[in-house]
Amino acid sequence: MKMIPLFISTPELMIVGLVVILVFGSDKLPEIARGLAKAMKTVRNATDDIKNEISKSADEHGFTTDVKEITKKIEEVKDQIEDSGSIKRKF
Repeated sequence: MKMIPLFISTPELMIVGLVVILVFGSDKLPEIARGLAKAMKTVRNATDDIKNEISKSADEHGFTTDVKEITKKIEEVKDQIEDSGSIKRKF
């Protein structure tokens, strides 16, 4: 899994955490965490539903959903163009 840099270092995250504790208090943190977890679950479920609808619609209309197959065909066409000699491009 590739890590995405957040441009925030560990000490900065600690300071943000300290400010959150000072602003909301330690007794409210579990409640806030539950709310955030519930919101994240809702977003994940919504994105899964959207993905399923797109896949279902693509299957109904006969579109292929295999990205590797499409990428392979694109590479074949690029190779044919490069081999033709009339057009030389590097993608």
